[in-house]
Amino acid sequence: MSGAPAEILAIVLLAATLIVAVVRPWRLPEALVSVPAAALVLAFGILPLHVAAEEARNLGPTIGFLAAVLVIAAMAERGGLFAAAGTWMAAASRGRPVALLALVFVVGSTVTAILSLDATVVLLTPVVFATAARLRLRARPHVYACTHLANSASLLLPVSNLTNLLAYRASGLSFARFGAVMALPWLAAIAVEWAVLRRFFAADLVGRGVTDGARPVALPVYPVAVIALTLVGFLVTSIVHIDPAFAAAAGAIALVLPAVRSRKVSLGNVGRAVDVPFLAFVLALGLIVSAVSYRGLGSAVDHLVPHGSSLWSLLAVAAIAAVLANAINNLPAVLLLLPAVAAGGAGPVMAVLIGVNTGPNLTYVGSLATLLWRRTLRRHEVEPPMSEFLRLGALTVPLVLLVATLALWLSLRVVG
Repeated sequence: MSGAPAEILAIVLLAATLIVAVVRPWRLPEALVSVPAAALVLAFGILPLHVAAEEARNLGPTIGFLAAVLVIAAMAERGGLFAAAGTWMAAASRGRPVALLALVFVVGSTVTAILSLDATVVLLTPVVFATAARLRLRARPHVYACTHLANSASLLLPVSNLTNLLAYRASGLSFARFGAVMALPWLAAIAVEWAVLRRFFAADLVGRGVTDGARPVALPVYPVAVIALTLVGFLVTSIVHIDPAFAAAAGAIALVLPAVRSRKVSLGNVGRAVDVPFLAFVLALGLIVSAVSYRGLGSAVDHLVPHGSSLWSLLAVAAIAAVLANAINNLPAVLLLLPAVAAGGAGPVMAVLIGVNTGPNLTYVGSLATLLWRRTLRRHEVEPPMSEFLRLGALTVPLVLLVATLALWLSLRVVG
């Protein structure tokens, strides 16, 4: 199949894959549609086998890295890291809602940067909700902070977001330089989120909750030490030009083996943490997006995106990336945009990252992390009205895009 029919079918398959990923009817896994859709793309020749093989080779290390990070986050949660963070926030806030929000910002930004945005929405959000309930405070500002930080605070490191891993490989930067370039945009995005959420939820951040005098639980030493050493491993592997997936795998093994040996977790728990269906979804989605790009959309995107690293070019790239992320989800957006901007160097690549990471705070469709956050709140029967989510997104996203991209432009001139 070729020509217009191939392009139309590829777009239809991509749309079907994204709709199921967003809606998840009957809680079906995302891979249930994406894997057969990818198979159809190959069976009909929409994506040639040699192009598919090249795409799979490019995505392979990223998927392996993602699997290891998912295991690290799950083992850290089982080791008590998030429970300890909850007791620390409860004790340190002393029942003051603004103080609790500030602590959520500190913990959420750190967890997102080091353990990825999925850890923030899946593991930290329930802890924050329980902490607010324990202090008898209104939970809305604090749980909203979790989803906004999961997206906006995921700019710092290659490990913070799946989109970062893809951009990291396209940027040509080392692990340390990636973090150095994105440190200022990361801080700028968090600052804007704080200013807007603090004002938006002013009515919920008044008064004082209860304090039960409970002392914070000490952070579990072993998981924290392993995570710290894993971060060091990322730096070392970057210097010696070894894929950071090996450092992530080593960190995951170091956490899994003692836990399995002591029977704190089972191999089934580890398997569920790896989340093979989600990894299959990522690979299948990559193949489908590659087919859409191969059949003409890639050329259209290449003509649409401006080239160069001027401030206006970076702003335009970030805005286009944000719009595309909210239209088709941030993962397909970054897969489509990176080939168009990679030749321009690290600046346009990082501008794409700002758009696809911070833009999804505007709609539920924008990122899988936002969808996971919504699902977590549904389980607690506190899902917020969509109108409220959209209003907050409309206030934060344009400002974050503008300020973070300006910070990127400055950072590129300082760091190089």
